[in-house]
This record gives sequence, C-alpha cells and structure tokens, in this order.
Amino acid sequence: MESQFGEKIRALRKQQNLYLRQVAPLLEMDTAQMSKIEKGLRQIKREQIPAIANILKANEDELLTLWLADQIYALVKDEQVAKKAIQVTEEKINLKSFKK
Repeated sequence: MESQFGEKIRALRKQQNLYLRQVAPLLEMDTAQMSKIEKGLRQIKREQIPAIANILKANEDELLTLWLADQIYALVKDEQVAKKAIQVTEEKINLKSFKK
C-alpha cells in the first residue's frame, strides 16, 4: 500500500469498529470506492477531508498532511530528481513563510 492517508483512515475506522458500509454513505460514495481509497488505489477529493475527519473523529490537519504527501509522492515517485525537486520546493515554502 502506497497511501499513508488510506492506511490512516483504515486504522481510524477499525479503531472505532466502523464498517466500510457505514462510513462510505456518509461521504456519498459506495463501499467499493471507500475500499479503494483505503488501499491507495483511488484518491479522495480534498473537499472530502473535513467530512472524513469529522466522521472518524480525526485531526483534519493530520489527514490533510497525509493526503498531500500521497499526492506529492504520486507525482514524483518515478523521477530521478524527485528528492532535489522536493528540497527546492521546501526552500520555496520556507521563503514564503518567512516573508509573512
């Protein structure tokens, strides 16, 4: 499984003894879609993160962080210069934060 987000929401769902069939309709999706999200085969929409955080009583920022990390990984995983690109991006983010 390559999805940290999927692993986290599966763990949260199981900790609360919830079934896929209970959670999926609350996100307006079917159980197959939810299962694919947990397995990292499909991505949830960013707009759905607050809802799933609320349903699973999770920290929204933590889920958003994992979701973003999965997005970045999917984009750069096969690139030889992935690590360098991430370092450049980190520097840019740090500069933007410093200017505020």
